[in-house]
Amino acid sequence: MAGFGKVLYRTLFWSYERGSWQYDAAVALILVFVLLTPRGWFHDQPQIGLPANAPGEVVLVQDNGTSKTYQVDARILAAPEQTPLLENLLHNALQKALPELSGKRFTILKIEPVRDEQGAVVAYQVEVRH
Repeated sequence: MAGFGKVLYRTLFWSYERGSWQYDAAVALILVFVLLTPRGWFHDQPQIGLPANAPGEVVLVQDNGTSKTYQVDARILAAPEQTPLLENLLHNALQKALPELSGKRFTILKIEPVRDEQGAVVAYQVEVRH
């Protein structure tokens, strides 16, 4: 039993010399674990988009007759790299979420990000003209 304890101690504290068969076996086991472990065993995938039960993706903030301002939750959009892409994503999100804009032409006049206390963008206020 003392032999097994010594092997376990040396393996846990990585005290085998490089190039020994024990060292190579430990490295091979680590590689097998890293490369063959299913991703689903680790629940650290980022959440993309809104949960299915999330309310208020698009909210009407202001209506002055000629234009309307909506607040669009930032989580329903992919992380935009450029303003034209953001405008296109917002246009599509508004058409999907609002029946009054679905299939109709409208122009986005202004986009303003809404930030939380840490400064992260949580939504966009979008002014549109029909």
